[in-house]
Amino acid sequence: MSKIDDILSYNEQFVSTKAYEQYATSKFPDKRMVILTCMDTRLTELLPKSMNLKNGDAKVIKTAGGIITQPFGSVMRSVLVAVYELQADEVFVVGHHNCGMTGLNPQEIIQHMTERGVPESTIETLKHSGVNLLRWLRGFDNVRDSVVNSVSIIRNHPLLPANILVHGLIIDPDTGELELVDKGE
Repeated sequence: MSKIDDILSYNEQFVSTKAYEQYATSKFPDKRMVILTCMDTRLTELLPKSMNLKNGDAKVIKTAGGIITQPFGSVMRSVLVAVYELQADEVFVVGHHNCGMTGLNPQEIIQHMTERGVPESTIETLKHSGVNLLRWLRGFDNVRDSVVNSVSIIRNHPLLPANILVHGLIIDPDTGELELVDKGE
């Protein structure tokens, strides 16, 4: 049985027993906050627990490394939607130690792409079309610097209201301990 079959089988039972009722909430974050963090599996339950959050308290945006690479990309758009349409009034950028984006080698990713069937010609076409894959796929060398950079991009964004607090934190993915890197004031 594939993963999708397992998921759909479980979901049928989840819905029929009304297990969803304990998660009922609105689309507006109860604590009026938006969190940008990493997609790391260790943070799925640990991050909300370490921040005393329950279902419905915050909008959570997950991306590789919890980083903003483009001020007008989809991550920043999500932050702005959370602020303007979903009543968030505080932003938290939460990086973590031992992140897979630390020291990520974009050349290796491209090699893995070609090994898994992406034609070299596609890579070359993208390069000649102005897509800098090496820049787009790069990670970071230091999680603290990465958090500070993402906080700066959000805080200085021309479309973000000046009264929105933007904070930077780093979480230990083993213990949940939070380290304050940048307190928005």
